[in-house]
Amino acid sequence: MVVQGLITFIAAVAVTFIITPIVIDIAYQLGIVDRPESRRVHKKIMPRAGGLSIIFGFSVAFIIAAQFVDLSFGILAAGFIVGLTGFLDDKFQLGPLSKIAGQLAGVTILVASGTHIDFLTVPFTDTFIAIPLWISIPITFIWVIGVTNAVNLIDGLDGLASGVSMIASITILIMAVIMGNIVVIFLATALIGSILGFLYFNFHPAKIFMGDTGSLFLGFILAVISLMGFKQVTTVSLFIPFIVLGVPLTDTFMAIIRRILNNQRITDADKSHLHHKLLDHGYSHTQTVFIIYGIAMLFGTTAVIFSQSNLFGATVISILLFVFIELLVERFSLINKTYRPLLNTAGKIIRYSVNRKSRL
Repeated sequence: MVVQGLITFIAAVAVTFIITPIVIDIAYQLGIVDRPESRRVHKKIMPRAGGLSIIFGFSVAFIIAAQFVDLSFGILAAGFIVGLTGFLDDKFQLGPLSKIAGQLAGVTILVASGTHIDFLTVPFTDTFIAIPLWISIPITFIWVIGVTNAVNLIDGLDGLASGVSMIASITILIMAVIMGNIVVIFLATALIGSILGFLYFNFHPAKIFMGDTGSLFLGFILAVISLMGFKQVTTVSLFIPFIVLGVPLTDTFMAIIRRILNNQRITDADKSHLHHKLLDHGYSHTQTVFIIYGIAMLFGTTAVIFSQSNLFGATVISILLFVFIELLVERFSLINKTYRPLLNTAGKIIRYSVNRKSRL
């Protein structure tokens, strides 16, 4: 299967790379562009909807992979619907309800094709709990739509969402190899290749943005393959998808809390995401992207180690990961500038220790 996997990967990279310049021309011709404004980081008009090339490259690779393994074309059809929703938003600026409606339609096709969560594992055990459809289907909808929009929300800098998505895909690929999940191996390989072919044009300074066309599609496919990829994992599998997608999920969760505390609608945009905060702290565009790549790699590495850990190891990793996330949130004021319980406590302990030593 190694040769077939390489064929799938090379096809995804090549097709996406070749088609992206064409998409750039089409975006300009159709007026699908991002114009500079207060919330934007870029300073010039930029073509968007670059996600079209990702969708095209992934689709070609998917069809090739389907010659080697049994893939459900319902996944591809559902992804098309979600990608189309993003494209319409890039062109016509859809409202939040219209975007959610398109995503709901995509997940409906996905579930109807037979892809959904059919059991849960009890945390820190090898016990599986079969769940009925009336529970399974809502959980699947919540997971897929949540991840889809989480990736959409971090798409704020050149190469950010695409790079973070590729790191998450590589993590899923590694774990699929460990588990011997051939279907997920091919899907992750196709996704990695299509992202890599696009990233050449999307990395700073970008020649094109992926737009909602790309971020919604990437989020959707990541949600699907993570859902499929961890059905075979026992012991701690309930937490693994959350760790793999830790960057977009953490940033989204903090955004929801922040907006609730500020009496804003959850759908209201702001400039307090992690990448905004890093820029505010004086990091350059490229440095910010690489810092977040590093955090994504840390989450990915943690997920792999976590999946192979026993109860004690998983518990220690969980605690350390929680502390790391909490410090990240406090250090960069992802909720607000006054929320610093852990840092304030650490500061008090340090000051007490210093004062105690000075008195001795």
